[in-house]
Amino acid sequence: MKLLNKGKVILAGAGPGDPELISLKALKYLQTAEVILTDRLVSPELIEEYASKEATVIYVGKQCSKGIHTPQEDINELMVEFALLGKLVLRLKGGDSMLFSNILDELQVLKANKIAYEIIPGISAAFGAASYTGIPLTAREHSRGVRFLTLYDLKTVAPSQWNDWATTSDTLVFYMSGQRLEALTQTLLENGISTSKGLAVVQQATTPNQKTRVFSFEELKTQALPEFEYVPTLIIIGKVVNLHQEFAWVNENATVASYFDNHKTIFQNAI
Repeated sequence: MKLLNKGKVILAGAGPGDPELISLKALKYLQTAEVILTDRLVSPELIEEYASKEATVIYVGKQCSKGIHTPQEDINELMVEFALLGKLVLRLKGGDSMLFSNILDELQVLKANKIAYEIIPGISAAFGAASYTGIPLTAREHSRGVRFLTLYDLKTVAPSQWNDWATTSDTLVFYMSGQRLEALTQTLLENGISTSKGLAVVQQATTPNQKTRVFSFEELKTQALPEFEYVPTLIIIGKVVNLHQEFAWVNENATVASYFDNHKTIFQNAI
């Protein structure tokens, strides 16, 4: 029986949006991969400019708030299918490949099928948003630590956890929590969060459509938050948010269209 000439899967982070924030190593694989499975939050410009013209590019994005959802099982099957054909497969993820992604599911299926893989880190959205808004995630006399969090299920957050989040001196960064922003702020206020802390809502960080809005918790005691329409949205909470006004360097415009929706016209969803 002829043995299969197995290929390899590269699990790589493409950065938070700005196409120049991809690593050289991930870029090398983008230029040479035979199959590219790309997330919605990968810059469309990266694919257009650097992917091999011979590569099979498959859009496997997710945006559950708009009903756009590629099942993880389908992504797993595509990785295995192409790797067993001897292909070099690039699984390209927005941000960092190891933070708030389905990396564990993908690693398990690759191990189960004895497929070689490599993991390449990327600049996560928290670091991109912090840099492009001038908000240090840690700073003397402001924050000694930072926590990366998500509110995918409010019901599982214990009262003691809310109290901890409200009273910690760490900077809190919430991913994928924009639709729960009102509940987040109100519950933190109910748990006595210091009104000296600020809240930054950063939309489409590091892209030409980046938009940052900053609020103090003193304001939020009496002022309702405006609606935020577009994702991705990152939420930064802490005293460090107060540094934004002094150190912001990006000239944000009034654009409200989604930078990442360009994917819809570039790729044909093969799932």
